[in-house]
Amino acid sequence: MGTERVRKVCVVGASGKLGQYLVRHALERGYEVVGVCRERSVPKLAAFEGRITVVPGPTDDPEVIRRAVTGCDGVLTVLVPWGVQQYASGTAQAVLDHASPQARLVFSCGWHITRDSRDRYSRLFRAGVRISAWVGRLIRAVEIDDQVEACRRVFTSGTRWTVVRGSTLEEGESQGLPVWSRHVGDPVLAGNRTRRVDFALFMVEALTDDTLVQEAPAIVGCRTRSALAHAGGARPAGVDEAGAAP
Repeated sequence: MGTERVRKVCVVGASGKLGQYLVRHALERGYEVVGVCRERSVPKLAAFEGRITVVPGPTDDPEVIRRAVTGCDGVLTVLVPWGVQQYASGTAQAVLDHASPQARLVFSCGWHITRDSRDRYSRLFRAGVRISAWVGRLIRAVEIDDQVEACRRVFTSGTRWTVVRGSTLEEGESQGLPVWSRHVGDPVLAGNRTRRVDFALFMVEALTDDTLVQEAPAIVGCRTRSALAHAGGARPAGVDEAGAAP
């Protein structure tokens, strides 16, 4: 899909920090933007009033998503595993079911998601995920396993998807397009920091990058020490694992 074919974009989860960056980047590219968020979060989008269409409602509601994605060339989805009611997988399924078959679907998640079990995680990272999952279930706040299920559904779909797997996020001014690898454990990712604004930038760029179709790139900030140290092998969007443009 070339840039000329993207006109209208839906941002699912538009009111969150990442979602608002997604809206901003999409508007900067001249896209018509539809934002979806829970009704009580609509005021968070006040800065975009008159510039975007807001569809209020739960992002796992198929009817809400159907109305929001109608006519969209791309859908940017923040997969948030809120609560213990399969919110992330419900959101992913609604997008998969109702987006146009030709639409570019770009989803966000963390490094803990693995597509082919070839990712290599440190003991500290694995322990952190286990603890977060246990605490989340205990207080019924988040359900990390549901994000895993959401991505499984995306991976097995026949859609034009990309799942962007983010490292530890931080605020700050943009440093530029992150670099990526197909597998966590690649030395280029060791810096484990990405500016949230640049996570959103990567997702929006993926809308028009066919080399990322059915890829699950793990990303890291382009100014991290590891990215700079491996600059010759670091892969910006559109560069394959061998480090050469396809």
